[in-house]
Amino acid sequence: MAYRDLRHFLTVLEEQGELRRVKAEVDPVLEITEITDRVSKSGGPALLFERVKGSAMPVLTNAFGSQRRMALALGVEKLDDIAEEVRGMLDLADLAGPESRGLLGKLKALPKLTELANLFPRRVSSGPCQDVVVDPPDLSLLPVLQCWPEDAGRFITLPLVFTRDPATGRRNVGMYRLQVYDERTTGMHWHIHKDGAANYRRAEQQGNRLEVAVALGGDPALTYAATAPLPRGVDELLFAGFLRKKPVELVKCRTVDLEVPADAEIVLEGYVDPRERRVEGPFGDHTGYYSLADEYPVFHLTCLTHRRDPIYPATVVGRPPMEDAWFGVATERIFLPLLQLQLPEVVDYTLPVAGVFHNCAVISIKKAFPGHANKVMHAVWGMGQMMYTKFVIVVDEDVNVHDPYEVVWKVMNHVDPGRDITIVKGPIETLDHASPLPRYGTKMGVDATRKWPEEGFTREWPGEIVMSPEVKDLVTRRWKEYGL
Repeated sequence: MAYRDLRHFLTVLEEQGELRRVKAEVDPVLEITEITDRVSKSGGPALLFERVKGSAMPVLTNAFGSQRRMALALGVEKLDDIAEEVRGMLDLADLAGPESRGLLGKLKALPKLTELANLFPRRVSSGPCQDVVVDPPDLSLLPVLQCWPEDAGRFITLPLVFTRDPATGRRNVGMYRLQVYDERTTGMHWHIHKDGAANYRRAEQQGNRLEVAVALGGDPALTYAATAPLPRGVDELLFAGFLRKKPVELVKCRTVDLEVPADAEIVLEGYVDPRERRVEGPFGDHTGYYSLADEYPVFHLTCLTHRRDPIYPATVVGRPPMEDAWFGVATERIFLPLLQLQLPEVVDYTLPVAGVFHNCAVISIKKAFPGHANKVMHAVWGMGQMMYTKFVIVVDEDVNVHDPYEVVWKVMNHVDPGRDITIVKGPIETLDHASPLPRYGTKMGVDATRKWPEEGFTREWPGEIVMSPEVKDLVTRRWKEYGL
């Protein structure tokens, strides 16, 4: 389903018993984080803090903080439903095959093409995100959180950051935190590998300012789309339209040549100057550690607009599991078909929450030849944002990758370290603090598949202990008799 806006989503959450309103006054400095952290780690509801010290705006946290709420946010019963839709859209690739070159094949693809064509974002003349224009613009009106004691200040943590490639005009929407320096400036935390940073570098090469718009709130599908590891060049707003089955409506900004979601709660407009950097951080990050202070571009605010009675959305990240874990689970499920498109031997995979997205992937495969696991490891390290994966563990197709006990059992019993461990050098995530150098380090592949003679295993492979089906059925039938 397509939500009209963030408050429509909150209405649904409240109807489903997934939202709690906090009426006591709370402080956006540390107190909201401590409350949210306790609720998030206990599997509790979304939180709407209605009285926030120093601001007239309520604060929403933990809106995506469970698998059920993430599915609700994307309008499905379960996240795997979206994966099946993605799989269906990937059938368009068959247009290049011999079966689809004829009229019948093109007719079969036509409904999917028509559906995609109707999901492109469209501009509208006005939107509630511009109901109120704050003049002069003033970030101190926002109830921005300081999440952790050693944070460098207050950070906007759930922003949709809009930029355009200065060379091609192609839009990018990403989620990059903003440290608030004062009423008119923030940091712009663009990691070197991100598309927003690439747009900034092109502006830097040209010596021009890069215009930026930041939207807070809107249909939750937009928020997820800004975090999704889409192939370069795929419009995040088209992807959001695909998720919500309805195009995203955009309005033109007032002071920059960009468009933002018409139903957003709050919009910040401005620019970054390629000649200006400022120290940003430290910040308590999703790794569970503080990311270190470093120099980043500075965002200058030129306009602030918002809806009447706006809601300020935020997320709190820290030691997992927290709300952002469910963004990772959504990505894991939704992008399985794309992984299988590149690697058809992949049966399933998981990105363990404790691995904070980029530290570990467990992948099951249909092993077909000696060294197959190594082929998959290296392919994964060559695929988009999966290049950051520090540990790739490959298991056989009969292993449930979502059962950590089964995975560890297989690794401990199937791996000979001298034979089955692969060490490589390459790019790593900016937030990895273990490597000697920033953004470059070592990664490990673990082949935990059953070994073949061609791989140097000439001994007999032992059978696993499994009870006979007849006895299992007997015990099942007689279970009540045992009084257990």
